Amino acid sequence: MAGKRVLVREDLNVPMKDGHISDDSRVRAAAPTLQHLAQRGARVVVMSHLGRPKDREPDLSLKPVVADLGRRVGRAVQFAEDCIGESAISAVDRLQSGQVLLLENVRFHKEDESNDSGFARRLASLGDVFVNDAFAASHRAHASVVGVAAYLPAYAGELMQAELAALHQALDNPRRPMVAVVGGAKVSTKVGVLRNLLQKVDALLIGGAMANTFFKARGWPTGAGLVEDSALHEAEEVAKGAIKWDDKLAIKDEWKSLPSGVMHMAPAGTEYTISEFAEKMISISDNTAAGHLLHKVGRGKVEEYMAAFNADPGRSRNGPVGVAEIKDFSDGTRAVGEAIAGSGGYTLVGGGDTVAAIESLGLAGRFSHVSTGGGATLEYLEGKDLPGVAILKEV
Repeated sequence: MAGKRVLVREDLNVPMKDGHISDDSRVRAAAPTLQHLAQRGARVVVMSHLGRPKDREPDLSLKPVVADLGRRVGRAVQFAEDCIGESAISAVDRLQSGQVLLLENVRFHKEDESNDSGFARRLASLGDVFVNDAFAASHRAHASVVGVAAYLPAYAGELMQAELAALHQALDNPRRPMVAVVGGAKVSTKVGVLRNLLQKVDALLIGGAMANTFFKARGWPTGAGLVEDSALHEAEEVAKGAIKWDDKLAIKDEWKSLPSGVMHMAPAGTEYTISEFAEKMISISDNTAAGHLLHKVGRGKVEEYMAAFNADPGRSRNGPVGVAEIKDFSDGTRAVGEAIAGSGGYTLVGGGDTVAAIESLGLAGRFSHVSTGGGATLEYLEGKDLPGVAILKEV
C-alpha cells in the first residue's frame, strides 16, 4: 500500500450554512478509512460531490470541507481546484506517502452523473486502486461511484463494510421477533420498502404523515392531516400484503388512532379524545396550521409502540414519527426512539430525517448502528441491488 495512489470515493455531501459545515457527521464517518490508508503510507486521493450544481457553483465547492476533514483524519489535507485536468494531475503528482488530497466537487462536471466513460477514465488515471467508501451514493451509477471500477481494481472502504454488515444483520439475519418502524410523509417513496419489509418482519409500524394515506385508503377520516392522494392505491395494495391489518401491519400516526378513546396532546398540552381532536384539527385555520398540524404522537400511541418492543426482538427504524425538529412535537419521536434503543435487541436507524432527529435528541449513541446511507439504505431495504456495491471485489 505504501506509495500507491488510492482513489477513494467518499460522501462529503455535508449541509452548509454561511460557508461553514453545519453538521459534519459525514466527515466523521469518512475519516477512519482515510486515516488508516494514510497510516499505511498510501497517497490518498479523495473524490466526493456536494449538492446538485448545474455548473461550477462556488457555493458548492468542497474547499470549505478541507479544514474539518483534516481535523477528523488527524493530518493536513490538500485541495485540488478540479477533479480532472492539469490541476488535479499536478496535485496528485506532488502527494507524498501518507498525505491526503481532496479533489473539487465531481458534480461540477455533468459527465459524472451520466457515467461518461471518458470522464471515468480521467478520474481513474489519478489512482492505482479504487476504494468506494460512499455507501450513501452507491445507489447511483455515476462515474465516480461505478465508472472508475472499469479501469481500476475496486474495493470496499471501512464505512461501506460497516453499513453492509449492519444492514445484512438487521434485514437478512434478524433476531426474532423483528419489528420495523417506518415514518415520514410520503407512501410513494417508500412503497417498495414497505412491501419488502412485510415479507421479513413480524410487525410493521407505520407512523408520520404517511399513515394518513393508509387511513384514507381504508375510508377513514383524516381531518386536516396531510394525505398523498396519488398514492392511495399503493397504500391499499401494501395493506393487502399484510397477514392481518391490526397484526402484521399496524397503522400509527400523530393524531388519529385505531382504538377508540386514545388520548392525544395538542402543542399546548390540552388532551382530546379522537373525535374531539379530529374536530379541532378540521377547524384549524391556515394561519395556525403550522402550530397545530405538526403535532406529536400522543401518550396512548407511545404506549402502543412500546408494547411492540419486547421479547428481545431485532428492530429497524426509518422516518420520524412526529415533527422532531420542532421541540414541542418531539416527545413522541423521543419516546419511540428510547423504546427501541432500550429494548435490548439489535437496533438500526436509517434515513436522513430520522438520523437527524435521533441525533438532535441525543439518542444516536444508544442504537447498534446509525446508517449514513439515506436513499441507498432505503433501496437496500427495498431489496434492490446497489450499483456501487456490485462493482466491488471485497465486501
